[in-house]
Amino acid sequence: MYPEELVAPMRADLSSAGFEELKTAEAVTKHLTDHEGTTLLVVNSVCGCAAGAARPGVKMAVAKGAKKPDHLTTVFAGVDAEAVQKAREFTLPYPPSSPSIALFKDGELVHFVERHHIEGRSAEMIADHLVSVFDEYC
Repeated sequence: MYPEELVAPMRADLSSAGFEELKTAEAVTKHLTDHEGTTLLVVNSVCGCAAGAARPGVKMAVAKGAKKPDHLTTVFAGVDAEAVQKAREFTLPYPPSSPSIALFKDGELVHFVERHHIEGRSAEMIADHLVSVFDEYC
């Protein structure tokens, strides 16, 4: 587990952009089973690819996409262990991956971006990919 003072700015990077933090397994389950429409779920991380590509990419996609998810959510790997574990149950059959980006429609996983699709890519590339995903599902 990472200390909260270390991850606070990384949490704020998404929460200040309108992402709801889901910090418990119950919050993840409730959100993904009780909300209709589309939900973008970002599994946040302290790694460099989260800071350099994943977080900026999702924020760019939400800002520039003509279509947007109805709900923006995040869980933090290495901090909110139970919430992340529950989120990963919803993203099966994909293996655990952080950072990662999932899009759900009416609680069903419709698109998943694994860490290996984030590493080595720019925030702009991730944003462009997500905008096309939003166009298809949102």
